Amino acid sequence: MRKRTTAAIVLLAALVAVAAAAARSVHGTGPTKITVWAGWSAGHELKVFKSVVAEYDRKHPEVTINVVGGIDDNKIVAAIRSGTAPDVVSSFNSYNVGNYCGSGGWIDLGPLMKKDHIDASLFPAAPRYYTQYEGKRCALPLLADDYGLYYNKKLFKAAGIARPPRTVSELAADAKKLTVRDKSGNVKVAGFDPVVGFYENTPDRWVQQFGAKWLDGKGHSAIGKDPAWAKWAKWMKSLVDWYGYDKLVRFQAQPIDEFTPSQAFETGKLAMNFDGEWRVAFIQHEHPDLDYGTAPMPVDDAHPELYGSGYINGTIIGIPRGVKHEAEAWALVKYLTTANHPLAVLSNGLRNVPTTQSSLTSKEILPDKRFSTFLKIFANAKSGTSPILASGQAYTNAVQRFFQQYQAGKVKDLQAGLKNLAKQLDAQVAQAKGGGGVP
Repeated sequence: MRKRTTAAIVLLAALVAVAAAAARSVHGTGPTKITVWAGWSAGHELKVFKSVVAEYDRKHPEVTINVVGGIDDNKIVAAIRSGTAPDVVSSFNSYNVGNYCGSGGWIDLGPLMKKDHIDASLFPAAPRYYTQYEGKRCALPLLADDYGLYYNKKLFKAAGIARPPRTVSELAADAKKLTVRDKSGNVKVAGFDPVVGFYENTPDRWVQQFGAKWLDGKGHSAIGKDPAWAKWAKWMKSLVDWYGYDKLVRFQAQPIDEFTPSQAFETGKLAMNFDGEWRVAFIQHEHPDLDYGTAPMPVDDAHPELYGSGYINGTIIGIPRGVKHEAEAWALVKYLTTANHPLAVLSNGLRNVPTTQSSLTSKEILPDKRFSTFLKIFANAKSGTSPILASGQAYTNAVQRFFQQYQAGKVKDLQAGLKNLAKQLDAQVAQAKGGGGVP
């Protein structure tokens, strides 16, 4: 063996000294502090998310993690613009992925996934789609939401209804049979509330049940061309008109806020409700004695093959532009979105749908026949989501505003209005591509 020279020994000693000094310096500064922003704010929801992050924190002494709840997309965008964004951000609105990816507001996670040998096929089709835009995967899915029908078994039995409706004609008939009015004709108990914008009652979730198309082959809005849109709108308005639009507005003016214990379905004022899977957890926390069931949403009578499917979107998580601790942020994002254990714990606590192929059948998922309805909807091949576009949530917001005006009687010519809406949506997307979004 060749002997080291004196110079080599001196150099080695110097390197050791430098390394030791560096180690002391790192040790002296303590763990890296990172901040996570989350949308959850309801008491039990934020508590569950914080507990999962705290478990990671305990196992990783190299970081200290602060979780801030009650965050919405406006706060996220403002922080990115001002250069004050946290290390990790999450949003309830998968619609906005086109905005975040297209503008570079959230960094492309593709290179990080490739480096760690994570393939997007880990996620089912819908969340795999709504976490990317034009080749950039700037987000990963952190639990999913899908939507179904909640029905009050006690009220169903009293009305002589044997099972939940499977078609929209059955839904309308049952809603009328279940509705109770006072002497003035005001609604005391609504069989179903069809007003767009009430709770989770939005066009994007409903048209899934009619097989409606959002875009044509050229990527332009199909709302003015696909007859399924008008068919759904007319059916919905016919039920609104049966109740009386003003009567439904009066009904909604009660203290029945969606995310409080006074929510109308939970208190028996609403016999059937279109809602997400998380309502299972809310009912368990707020009204555990409620006798209810869950089922897929009814579908257009002409499309019975769609029964069992539904609309899917979900919470997304990513790393904002300008992050100072990218490695630590990515390690946390990767853990929360790809490891079965945290997904199972979150799903059990929040009753949201876990978002990897393997986590759907994890033995850690607590069995619940009401919640299992939503796992089946999520796994249904005909379930889908709305398009991810450069204009983000502004696209679906514009669609919702139009149908709210239509139900209120402010749109005289539905077909002409739909064609005009399609033009507006295409212009909106073009403008966003030309420089909109997060600058």
